[in-house]
This record gives sequence, C-alpha cells and structure tokens, in this order.
Amino acid sequence: MTHAIRVHQVGGPEVLRWDSIEVGAPGPGQVRLRHTAIGLNFIDTYHRSGLYPLPLPMIPGSEAAGVVEAVGEGVTELKPGDRVGYCSGPVGAYAEERLYPADRLVKLPDWLDERMAAAMLLQGMTARYLLRKTYPVRAGDTVLIHAAAGGVGLIACQWANALGATVIGTVSTPEKAELAKAHGCHHPILYTQEDFVARTRELTGGRGVEVVYDGVGKDTFMGSLDCLRSRGMMVTFGNASGPVPPMPPALLGQKGGLFLTRPSLGHYVASRDELLETATDLFGVVRDGRVKINVHQSFALKDAAEAHRALESRRTTGSTILLP
Repeated sequence: MTHAIRVHQVGGPEVLRWDSIEVGAPGPGQVRLRHTAIGLNFIDTYHRSGLYPLPLPMIPGSEAAGVVEAVGEGVTELKPGDRVGYCSGPVGAYAEERLYPADRLVKLPDWLDERMAAAMLLQGMTARYLLRKTYPVRAGDTVLIHAAAGGVGLIACQWANALGATVIGTVSTPEKAELAKAHGCHHPILYTQEDFVARTRELTGGRGVEVVYDGVGKDTFMGSLDCLRSRGMMVTFGNASGPVPPMPPALLGQKGGLFLTRPSLGHYVASRDELLETATDLFGVVRDGRVKINVHQSFALKDAAEAHRALESRRTTGSTILLP
C-alpha cells in the first residue's frame, strides 16, 4: 500500500483527502514511478473544484519527477533507476507512487535535480509554447504578461526578455513587483494601485502591445483587449479569477482586428517528438542561465489542502512543490 491525495467530491481545498491506495504492476507501455517531488499548478485547483470536470474519485496533479521502479512490456527507452519527469498525460501526480505511460515521460539530464524538475516542467513548457509557438516573440516586441510573479509568469518574463522583448507585467503587491523586475520584467504594474490598461498604453506611447499572455481570466480579459495594438494577439490560457464570460466575435473587430486564442499545453506536446522538442528547449534555457528556476514554497504532500489555499489566495510566488 502507498498513499495519495484523492478527491471524492468536488469543492474547496477541504475535499483533498489523504488515502491509502494500491498501485500494482505496470502494464504494457507503462512504468511504475516513485515520486520524489510533485508540482503544484493552478490547473490542479480547476480539477478539484470541478471547473474542469474529471471522473470521481480522482487523484489530482499534472506534474511530477521521480524514479522508475519497474517497466511494463514493450518499454525500451526507460529502465528501473532512471530519473524522469512529466507534465502531460493523465492526472494523478498527488501520490507517493503511480503508474504512468512511458511515452509521456522525459529523462532528466544529470545536472537537473528532481525538485527543480517538478517545479519547472509544466510551467516552463507552458511558457515555451506561449512564447515560441502561440505567438512567437521577436526582438523588439512589447508583451504584457499577467501574474508576472507567478510560476508561469516568472519563467515567461525571463524568457521573453532573453528573446529581446520589452516585458510589461501585472502584479498585486510591491514585493511581487520587485520579484518580477528581478526576473526580466522591465515594467511591473501594480494593478491594485493603478489602471493596467492606462499604464500599458502610456508605456507603449499609446500604440499597445503585440501580445497579451493572460492566465488570470475573467478579471483581466476585457482590459487585456484594450492593451493590444491593432491586429495584436490575445492569448487567454488560464482562469485564475474565473472563466471568461461569453463575448461577441465582432468586438475583436471593433477593438482593432484582434486575434484571440485559447490554447493549452496539450495542444503543443501531443506527439512524442513535440514533447521532447519542448523539453529540450526548456532544459537549454535553464542550463545556460537565461531562465532561472526557484522553488519558493514547498509543502508535504499530505498537506496539499494548505498548498491549495495558499495558491488560491495569491500567497505564493514562483514555483511550489509538494514532497511525498
């Protein structure tokens, strides 16, 4: 027997229960993993609350790192003892051990420890597809990144800066403004004290930004549209404040022929080749120092409810991990 956090009914953090589970032997194409670190991400709260419904009971969690304990029939790329990580594929990371499809795992390079891997894979791969694929940032662009001191935000600010963009970011406190600035955000906007639309327009001489990366959702969506230049792109990739309400497509024309997209990581790592390309790119910018990963908070896995409370109340910055 081993342990996992399970959700038997959707709701607040209090529905996260510490249960005993049986894992069993890996089937064809699977490995059995012993987790050493688990990533905490906002999507975990969407699964817990029912915003993104999953069959119940379920074990939340989309990201972890650990060690291969056993491999199933047909698995040739991995062997027991290999250090691996994942952030795409079936949920179930909030567990001491689990079964996982081998083709959705990436081997960790020798220089990358498992705690850092669990803190960076999902958020780092998200930043990578946003900046390199959804809207490929070029030198000279000006971008707006919401929640600039969050997990995705700190990585995206550094990466966009390294690509030669001018980075504007929204934050909720002076402390978070300093943190974002130290991680590549040229112009932190304290949205609790100033109008982020007016300030963005001022910073761009009235022109607006090429792209907005918005993981906040409802509270920032309409303002984000007003921050864009003509034919700019609105990328809404998360719902931290709640889902974006319905909007008539004609509004995009009225605001300057804007582009709107709602991507997710799964769209960009659907094939194994795409997954490995994304991981390789992320590992490269971390190893050469263009992007630094800091684990700012850690919680025991059995205390996942407290971790969710901290995340949803915006008491966290950067990356957070759960430790089995």
